[in-house]
Amino acid sequence: MEPRILQVRTKILKANDTLARQMRQEFLSRGIFVSNWVSSPGSGKTLWLENTLRQLIDRGLQVAAIVGDLETDRDAQRLERSGACVRQIMTHGLCHLEADMIRKEWEAWDIGPIDYLFIENVGNLVCPTSWDLGESLRVGLLSVTEGEDKPLKYPGLFNTCDVALLTKMDLAQACEFDQVLAIENLQAVRPGIEVFETSGKTLEGMDLWIDWLENRRKISLLSNP
Repeated sequence: MEPRILQVRTKILKANDTLARQMRQEFLSRGIFVSNWVSSPGSGKTLWLENTLRQLIDRGLQVAAIVGDLETDRDAQRLERSGACVRQIMTHGLCHLEADMIRKEWEAWDIGPIDYLFIENVGNLVCPTSWDLGESLRVGLLSVTEGEDKPLKYPGLFNTCDVALLTKMDLAQACEFDQVLAIENLQAVRPGIEVFETSGKTLEGMDLWIDWLENRRKISLLSNP
């Protein structure tokens, strides 16, 4: 049975990737920069994303977010506090989002022109790895409470990310977190990856992050006229 299972999975992933490529081109053609945020549960992803949305809105940009969770819409409610338009996808046990889920949610959403679409994936360091959602940027988050070795334990996820955020840096000293080692481990699995040291509580790293994000969007749009 195992070869049959592999064949089915390969076929499903191929269909997902084909759809994701089409979605990426469509988003970029409309000037929409899509990012897919992946991390373990409790990494501080929702808080940092909420602050990111708020900062972009303050700069006069139009932003929206789609949130994936097994159950409840609590994270969507939190993100709405930023003033952004937010939609929730409840996966009911599925440990990742898929391109077709994003497409269906997007097509049912009469939102108007936007500059950024943020996708907060289900908290998991394994399942989201293989699933392209049509994003132009994959963001991986690693909190100081998880330890420096997570990139080495879960290389499949971190080596698919374009940028890594070290979160909860306000707790680094209390957790005896070695950020130099953490960055070395990230670079070992994804050489050249951009890394930001951040805190959702103190907003450490926020200005640098927003400036980098805006520049990345401009580059993506210029590369895909």
